[in-house]
Amino acid sequence: MRRLVLVGGGHAQLAVLRALARQRPADLETVLVTPSPWQYYSGMLPGFIAGHYTEADCRIDLRPLAEAAGVRLHLGRVQALTANARQLRLAEGNCLDFDLLSLDPGSETDTRALEPLHHDPLGIDATDHQQRLLPVKPLPDFFAAWPRLMACATAGCGYHLSIVGGGAAGVELALAARHALGSARSATHARIDVSLVAPSTALLPGHAESVRKRVQRYLTHSGVGLVSQRAQAGPQGLHLADGSLFPADCVIAATGARPLAWLADSGLACSDEGWVEVNAAHQSTSHPEVFAAGDCCSRLDRSLARSGVHAVHAGPVLAHNLLTTSGGGVLHTYSPRKRSLYLIACGPRHAIASWGGCSAEGRWAWHWKDRIDRAFIRRHTL
Repeated sequence: MRRLVLVGGGHAQLAVLRALARQRPADLETVLVTPSPWQYYSGMLPGFIAGHYTEADCRIDLRPLAEAAGVRLHLGRVQALTANARQLRLAEGNCLDFDLLSLDPGSETDTRALEPLHHDPLGIDATDHQQRLLPVKPLPDFFAAWPRLMACATAGCGYHLSIVGGGAAGVELALAARHALGSARSATHARIDVSLVAPSTALLPGHAESVRKRVQRYLTHSGVGLVSQRAQAGPQGLHLADGSLFPADCVIAATGARPLAWLADSGLACSDEGWVEVNAAHQSTSHPEVFAAGDCCSRLDRSLARSGVHAVHAGPVLAHNLLTTSGGGVLHTYSPRKRSLYLIACGPRHAIASWGGCSAEGRWAWHWKDRIDRAFIRRHTL
């Protein structure tokens, strides 16, 4: 028996489980290592914050998928990978050998830009900063923290929430939070301010100017303050690039991704930042028995945005290549489309569509996004 180990239950790995349920090689033992039986779908997080979805609506139960695929589910965290020895060390101390390895463990929110300086002249209390900081990832932690944030925001007479990061995630979180907290403010009469902190050059990079203008108009219309500056940790909130202090009771970090630390020490070929380097077949450039997809990897032949869109579309290619490698066949390559459709949720049931140089918005766009997201969850629900 050969052993295939799947690390993480990310979007691409879901396609592997579906493929194994259809075609299960008799000589292949498969183990899925993941810290939780639930895989949260990031595309529905803004809708959860805005109150359109429950937590249960936004997650996939990996247990029936693993059972249908004949995969042994091991709930645990990877602590180290030794690629040359083909071995994983888990957090509980035991080791797991593999013949084939598929990596899709996701990433962490890169909060380094928000950390206090080592010798900070402002005298920031590091403990106070950590209590105020709420990274978007890991997603299960954020889903658990949001109801507590809502309770704190509505308990007093005033609350300042800042979202740092000008990508689509930051924009969606700011608008969703404004919608949710605006409704709570009406009920409690508490003053609740929501701000999006990002340099103007970092607002929706990669999107057309028409999309940025629509988003800026909607931010203004919704009452989200746009602070067009860089920020780091400051006393009682944020320290802006112009030297001013910006108060914040909570700082949500939507500041991009960084790789899990154990990948850089694995012996796999990695980029300078620590992403696993893969070819067009999503196969490690240094270890052909290792494949990777989603946020944890970096393509050498082209630059791909760290987006769930690519993880979903790369999934069937990853599944084919894992089964093909175990049988000695020809690998497929993932060729992303020239343009990807992005539907940016705006808090209420309204969304902005971004496709290449084109943009549009309306309730219809939100319902379109809602149908796509719910269909993704249904497709992986047994």
